[in-house]
Amino acid sequence: MRRLLLDALLRGPAVIDTPAVPDAMLHELAVGLGERARRRLGRSLSIREVDAGSCNGCELEIQALNNPVYDVERFGLRFVASPRHADVLLVTGPVTWNMRTALERTYQATPDPKWVVAVGDCGVDCGVFAGSPACVGPVSAVIPVDLSIPGCPPPPVDILKGLLALLDKAAA
Repeated sequence: MRRLLLDALLRGPAVIDTPAVPDAMLHELAVGLGERARRRLGRSLSIREVDAGSCNGCELEIQALNNPVYDVERFGLRFVASPRHADVLLVTGPVTWNMRTALERTYQATPDPKWVVAVGDCGVDCGVFAGSPACVGPVSAVIPVDLSIPGCPPPPVDILKGLLALLDKAAA
C-alpha cells in the first residue's frame, strides 16, 4: 500500500488533454447554428434533453456542450429544465416501458413548432439494447422523430452538426 501511495505522489496528478477540435471549425459551426436559430425562431434555440433509458454515454456528450471547451450557450443555444420552454427534444436511449408515458407527456407539453432528435445508436434503433424485453423500441416507435444522430455515443461536434442540419431542414 505504501508503494502505491508513494508512486502516486511521485507521478503527480493525472491530466487529460482537451479534445482535439479545431477552434475555428467549432466557432463557425456554433455561430452558424445560433444565427439560424435566431432567423428561424427569432430567439435562441432552447433544448430539453430527455433520457428514455440509456446508459448515460450520450448524456455525457450532450452535457459536454456546456463545458468550457464547447460552451454553446455563448452562441445562443441553451438547455432548459421544462419541455414547455423547449424547441428541441434531444432524446437518448431506447424507450423503456417505464419511460414511455413520460416521453409521450414531455412531447405533448412541448409547444409547436417542436423538433425531436434521437441521439445515439440506442435512440435510433435500440443499439445494444435491441430485443430487450424492458424496451418498447427506438424513440421513433413512441413519438415522431425529425432527425437521428447515430453514434455510440456521438461526439459533441456531431450533435452540433445534427442540430444545424435540423434547422436547415426546417427552414426548407
